[in-house]
Amino acid sequence: MEIHVGSVDEDEDEQGIAHMIEHVAFLGSKKREKLLGTGARSNAYTDFHHTVFHVHSPFMSKDSDGPLLPFVLDALHELLQQLHSENKLGRRFPIGLEEQIKKWDVEAIKNFHERWYFPANATLYIVGDIDSVPKTVYHIDAVFGRTPSGSEFSVAHPPNAFGTMANFLAPKLPTALAGAVIGETPSSLVVQQSKQLKRKRHAIRPPVKHEWSLPGAGRELKKPYIFQHELLQNFSIHLFCKIPVNRVQTYGDLRDVLMKRIFLSALHFRVNTRYKSSNPPFTAIELDHSDSGREGCTVSTLTVTAEPKNWQAAVKVAVQEVRRLKEFGVTKGELARYMDALIKDSEHLAAMIDNVPSIDNLDFIMESDALGHTVMDQQQGHESLVAVAETVTLEDVNAVGAKVLEYISDFGKPTAPLAAAIVACVPKTVHRDGVGDVEFKIHPEEITAAIHEGLNVSIEPEPELEVPKELISALQLEQLWLQQKPSFIPVYKDSTQLKIVDKETGIIQRRLSNGIGVNYKISQNEAKGGVMRLVVGGGRAKEPLDARGAVIVGVRTLSEGGRVGGFSREQVELFCVNHLINCALESTEEFISMEFHFHLRDGGMRAAFQLLYMVIKHNIWLEDAFERARRLYLSHYRAIPKSLERATAHRLMHAMLKGDERFVEPSPQTIQRLTLPVVKDAVMKQFVTDNMEVSIVGDFTEEDIEACVLDYLGTVTTQKSDHNDTEEVPVTFQVSRTDLQSQQVFLKDTDERACAYIAGRTPNRWGFTIDGESVNNFLETFSDSLPGEQASSLITDDMKLIDAGDSKLPWKKQTHPLYCCVTLSLLAEIINSRLFTTVRDTLGLTYDVSFELSLLDRLKFGWFVISVTSTPAKVYRAVDACKSVLRGLHSNKITQRELDRAKRTLLMRHESDMKSNAYWLGLLTHLQAPSVPRKNIACIRDLASFYETTTIEDVYNAYDNLKVDDESLFTCIGVAGNMTGQDMSGLEMEADDADDELFDGHQGLIPLGRGSSTMTLPTT
Repeated sequence: MEIHVGSVDEDEDEQGIAHMIEHVAFLGSKKREKLLGTGARSNAYTDFHHTVFHVHSPFMSKDSDGPLLPFVLDALHELLQQLHSENKLGRRFPIGLEEQIKKWDVEAIKNFHERWYFPANATLYIVGDIDSVPKTVYHIDAVFGRTPSGSEFSVAHPPNAFGTMANFLAPKLPTALAGAVIGETPSSLVVQQSKQLKRKRHAIRPPVKHEWSLPGAGRELKKPYIFQHELLQNFSIHLFCKIPVNRVQTYGDLRDVLMKRIFLSALHFRVNTRYKSSNPPFTAIELDHSDSGREGCTVSTLTVTAEPKNWQAAVKVAVQEVRRLKEFGVTKGELARYMDALIKDSEHLAAMIDNVPSIDNLDFIMESDALGHTVMDQQQGHESLVAVAETVTLEDVNAVGAKVLEYISDFGKPTAPLAAAIVACVPKTVHRDGVGDVEFKIHPEEITAAIHEGLNVSIEPEPELEVPKELISALQLEQLWLQQKPSFIPVYKDSTQLKIVDKETGIIQRRLSNGIGVNYKISQNEAKGGVMRLVVGGGRAKEPLDARGAVIVGVRTLSEGGRVGGFSREQVELFCVNHLINCALESTEEFISMEFHFHLRDGGMRAAFQLLYMVIKHNIWLEDAFERARRLYLSHYRAIPKSLERATAHRLMHAMLKGDERFVEPSPQTIQRLTLPVVKDAVMKQFVTDNMEVSIVGDFTEEDIEACVLDYLGTVTTQKSDHNDTEEVPVTFQVSRTDLQSQQVFLKDTDERACAYIAGRTPNRWGFTIDGESVNNFLETFSDSLPGEQASSLITDDMKLIDAGDSKLPWKKQTHPLYCCVTLSLLAEIINSRLFTTVRDTLGLTYDVSFELSLLDRLKFGWFVISVTSTPAKVYRAVDACKSVLRGLHSNKITQRELDRAKRTLLMRHESDMKSNAYWLGLLTHLQAPSVPRKNIACIRDLASFYETTTIEDVYNAYDNLKVDDESLFTCIGVAGNMTGQDMSGLEMEADDADDELFDGHQGLIPLGRGSSTMTLPTT
């Protein structure tokens, strides 16, 4: 349900009240609480002119007598009962002003609610698997039909002698106004009261006046605004253009949208592909042109990001490329290429019409409605796009596109649209090798001069690039077959089966003669679409002691280069555009992986396999790509002290894992020691055939997929691993040291905020612990104690006997490979629920709190992290409360209701995710990985039933394997604010030697205690 009120509707003394009402209305809803445990999820948000409450619910619940829709509607119905410097958008952010929020009483909240929360000012959206529209309309009418529209004006009742009884006749004035009523004139009293009682839905949303970036606007160009902050690392500049929304209601409107997308796709490719091959002065150049329903306008934004020392050259290149495209337009080849790609993409979405998540459809419908666009489903949209595509010409594309770019290409000319704003976000200091941090100076006039410099550079038309239709010709493939003679061999060494087919899951397993394991599943979840993942065992854990960071920098080097065989990066990227292939290469702690998303139309799957073959066999390692990768990680590391969350996380993980750089960002000294041959060797040692596994899910035939597997995987030259897991440097967790277990980081900033991380170790996904134990050896009694002889007669291989005085106690081993990951997942759901309910809702100590597991597959350990977002005044109590919840599961026992709710949540998520190819790809991954021996088909087949049969005793067994005692927990609290280090009374201020350089030169960031961090996601 969308209530048409937001921050721009607040008066000067109400800044933040719309957002507060969102919390009060939904979190206080008793009818919403009735949906708990049904599998329903709810949330809400407030923007400039909407407050949106949404509920995602199953249509039926196992425990309900009928559909849940009436209960969802009833919960929403209860709510009704209870860039822009020239307007409010630039000043009235939904979060509000803290000093005002503290002053409001209940009456102030009620008054704002009374003014805006009424049926005529709301829109109800329902999206989902609705089997009967008339029945749904009946449910809506039954709940909302009897509620008056509420759009009329209420009669204001003046204060009277009835005291409290008057509250039933009219809402109270806010406290601030109540004291001012005495002595006011009657007319001012009426004004104050009408402010509270007037009910009006704005005809135009949001109700603000924009200054449009139109030619001949008669205004002077605004001077570039510079935002400078000590926590910024890079330079970025944003040139904004603001125009009215062009409502898409006709074929002509849709045609304009299509032509703009083609035009901007060409610019994006030109800039980010051509320059990536030659050490460009910029990090990224993006031009976005999009409608904003929240702001009620269309905004074009040119964003240039660069290292501070290169900012002028970066701006110059961006303006130069915009001019080139505006002056000469797209080429015939570009028009054909991007038109085809957009139609393929649209066709793919149309084919998936029955599998698009309801939340995605809901967001699309709400945004289209806010903008005034005609709402079409994916099939209607595709048919309309195909119809208008036939009418598009090169001349029209270039004419329409040129108008989007005029505010940049004609910058400074009297006839050009004025930029709505130019904003540069820059650091206060920059790092210079051999010098340290120095002040960064920049003036508005320099920015304007850099733009003009780009306008004056001579430009030439874009040359047509030759795009390969294939990366491996038929003749080359024929020669590969003769050389390698690819074939399938038994999937497992102790078996004669060449193909394993699991009928229940539809998963098929194969193994090639060169040792590559292949898993695939034919799926119609995403019509004509497919995904593929190559996984290579090893990852960062295989980095040698003298070459830490080699794998992560090496993988980035390969990605930065982008060349394979005799093809340039530009040719490879255009090959991917033509075949609608998205490809990502990344490294994690345990693996290197390549993932492909492809479309099966026009040989897309075969093209993806060709690219995979070329990356494996004909990758090109370039010195300039290595330098770019190295600079990226140096910059990434030096940015850590400028982020409260990253600095706090880094210290925690550093402490817990004894500074092992395979699990945190490599330091500058480590990165500087690396060379191109070293990183290439670290990566390519892992790319051997008996260490590879490929999984594919998609809408293909068995014949087609097996032909591709033999052609492009079977012809990879056989290579055997020359190293094994025993050569890895073992991972060790820090032994108990009080100075490392509880640490603090202080970051000087204008905004006060705090975060905290609490972490400890866990078994890995398959039950193995760092001590060599296995959770799956959990023993469960299945009988009372028996005499020794009788007990022995009952024992089988999966049981053992334990002495119980004069008798024996038979126990049964839990051996299913899913045991650990399922029980830990349920435990995490229960802990999350308790943390949210206790620490956030009941105690009010956090804005957000979560419990997350990082369960590794190959390495024999994992860790959990509790993440806390709070305030400096509350964060210490929040950490203590989180620890109490974490450690309190034995004193405050898990109930069957809690376990059932956790099961429903995870099972519903599993059921929903089963419609996604990407989810199935994750299920298939590691089925044939020798380093993950416990994963097999049963792990996929039995997953739902294993959740159902898990008991409270099983969950407690998982809990007993979490290290939550004082000697095992690691905590790091991060605090940002204006206070000085001395304000942190009594806290030790010293840094671990390993972190000296990290915090050197950042006096605003004071590490307190010794140690380091929680893991951030892989950055490749």
